[in-house]
This record gives sequence, structure tokens and C-alpha cells, in this order.
Amino acid sequence: MSHVEESITVDVPVTTVYNQWTQFEEFPRFMSGVERIEQRSDRMTHWVTSIGGQRREFDARITEQIPDERVAWTTVEGEVRQAGVVTFHRLDDAKTKIMLQMDTDPKGLADTVGDKLGFAQRQAKTDLKHFKQFIESRGSATGAWRGQA
Repeated sequence: MSHVEESITVDVPVTTVYNQWTQFEEFPRFMSGVERIEQRSDRMTHWVTSIGGQRREFDARITEQIPDERVAWTTVEGEVRQAGVVTFHRLDDAKTKIMLQMDTDPKGLADTVGDKLGFAQRQAKTDLKHFKQFIESRGSATGAWRGQA
């Protein structure tokens, strides 16, 4: 099992950051390697990824969702095994810290080598930077889901 932790501060209010993060189908706009995400229900998403020439599909269940605070998930079916949580911390009226923690279970030789080389950690850092650019350039979320899970 591999553990990833990354954080970033964005110059956007916590509600805007959280609202955008809950728009899972928008992830391909800032998350490299994600081809498509389908929101199948309030708690279920289906992911299609292509990373390092490896195309994978999997389902993830949202295990906890508290508006403006956190979103946690775990994979339940498919070619990827991971679980994680993203927390949102209000620093002031216009600044938010995003913290990502994720555990992944590398599958096969390519994943194991990539894990040993720190690929997942670097990918998380890059994706958070892309999210920062995306949300700061927009200044508003593309949508919102304010329910709890």
C-alpha cells in the first residue's frame, strides 16, 4: 500500500472550492490522466483513466461528504484499488487550504515501479496545482452539490 499526502492553498473562498470539487465530471479539465468520470448517483462515480499508457476503469463510492469540510472515497470495483480524503480548510474569507490524503495499492510491475519512483505523489501535486489554476482563473464553481453522504 502506498500513501500520498499533498496540500495547496488557493485564493478562493472555501465554499467555492468545495462546490467545484464536488463536480466530479469536471475533473478531466484539471486532472491529467482522467479521461472521463460519470456521476452515477449521489455516492457512486465511474472513472476512466489513462496513465502511462495504462487505460483503466473503476467505480468509487463516496463514503463521507460534508459541505465545505471533506469528501472521502474508496474504490469498490474495477482495476484500481485506492481510498482517500480531501479536506478543505478556510484560512480567511478568500483563501482555502486543500489537503489530499490517499492510499493506493499498486497493481502489476508498471504500477509498482511508478510507485517506487514517487509517481503518485508527483501526480497529486501537479493535479492540485492544475486545480488551483482552474478555480482561481474562474473565480466561481461550475456547479455545486451541497448534500451530505
